[in-house]
Amino acid sequence: MRILIAEDDFVSRKFLFKFLNQYGECDVTVDGLETIEVFMMSLDEDNYYDLVCLDIMMPEVDGIQVLKTIRKLEEDKGLDEESKVKVIMTTALNNVEQIHTAFDSGSEGYAVKPIDTDKFKDVMKKLKLIS
Repeated sequence: MRILIAEDDFVSRKFLFKFLNQYGECDVTVDGLETIEVFMMSLDEDNYYDLVCLDIMMPEVDGIQVLKTIRKLEEDKGLDEESKVKVIMTTALNNVEQIHTAFDSGSEGYAVKPIDTDKFKDVMKKLKLIS
């Protein structure tokens, strides 16, 4: 499995990398612009990510805008639903409106920090990323 972790906070980034590294190859970005660039490169190389963990509050471009851009890039490339990346939003805020916005924008999951690894694994199982 290929995983892209987009997280500006060092501690959260390190935690997610250590946790998700056991499930596949992890790439890490620290802001929204870099995340979009790396995702575009993966599409250009036909080396798609299976999972993107996307922090909502990031510098340059916020996570919701990154998510919308990812979905637009996939649409422009003509990817079918099966080929599209699964996105789990991560945030320190447990804001109902923000959760709805994330799902409306194309997110399949949502995790509030500090991340509960058991719940995160359950979401990954529901998304058929792990068994």
